[in-house]
Amino acid sequence: MTTSKYIPRNTGRPTIAAIAKHAGVSTATVDRVLNNRRGVRIATAHHVKRVAFELGYLPELEINSTPSSSLFKALFLLPTGMNRYLNMLSDHASTAHERLDRYNVHCRSKHVDGFNPEELASTLLKEGKNYDGIAFMALEHPIVREAVNQLAEQGVSTVTIISDLSNSARKAYVGLDNRAAGRTAGLLMGRFINNNSGKVAMIAGSRYYRGHEEREMGFQHIMEEKFPSLDLVGLREGHDDAETNYKQTKDLLALYPDLAGIYSIGGAPEGIAKALKDCNRQNSTILIGHGLTPDTRSLLLDGSMDVLLNQNLHQTVVNTVRIFANLRDGLSTTSGIEPTQTNIIVSENLP
Repeated sequence: MTTSKYIPRNTGRPTIAAIAKHAGVSTATVDRVLNNRRGVRIATAHHVKRVAFELGYLPELEINSTPSSSLFKALFLLPTGMNRYLNMLSDHASTAHERLDRYNVHCRSKHVDGFNPEELASTLLKEGKNYDGIAFMALEHPIVREAVNQLAEQGVSTVTIISDLSNSARKAYVGLDNRAAGRTAGLLMGRFINNNSGKVAMIAGSRYYRGHEEREMGFQHIMEEKFPSLDLVGLREGHDDAETNYKQTKDLLALYPDLAGIYSIGGAPEGIAKALKDCNRQNSTILIGHGLTPDTRSLLLDGSMDVLLNQNLHQTVVNTVRIFANLRDGLSTTSGIEPTQTNIIVSENLP
């Protein structure tokens, strides 16, 4: 056990335990503060030292001796391509400096091929030499997991956003409960279709994304549980590309003239909507998707998309930055973190 270097001015009173009691913190926190060790928030450290002074433990000159937190350099590593929501997230992370200055975390963003695990892994290791922490949308693949574990051994913190990575040394995940999001989409789909028959399709970015796989599973389970008369026709991958999604949708409509609904699990739903419009099916085939962007806003307004599930961009960035600050300062990873909520958006409640 570490012994404090300080000796109370009035021997026998007070003790570290007394300071902890009056300050409302643990004795371990008091010991860290009195010895100027990192791992305590600046405001808490000032409070503890003020209490120690008032109790006669410290001279006044020691009150403001708390060192400030060091700058933490963070990278948001996000998929390149046509996913407008992810591009907006990247822009937000790079430009929200005024809102993030209080955490002393400097953010930059970079893009990488979101469907290539080898490139993602090599980029993680390369950028880990330049940053204290990396936030990224994970691909569920052993080589990515190994890169994250190597970074952890090197002292580089990683946080997964939107899609998580199982059995890895990442520090935290910031995003929706994707299985619950899929179940929500399934419940809405069944209620919107509101009849006893019809076919429903799913178009994802890639099953390499655990988040997309979890949405698929949640959607399937609730459809089988609550709407067994609706026929799921399997999942197709569109790689968050509008042209690919357009082609996939055209093929689905040709194969299944009674296609009642499409769940867009990933990005670029505008390709799906265009195919529905070109086939004059925008009013008869339900479209449910993810991510509020200028494109999806327009789709909701013109009626070609029915429901949108959204994860707040600003909250995603701030939560990620706070996690990095907590890790730097030795606090609980989730201290001050707001739970990520699934927002259900329709044309009538557009923010």
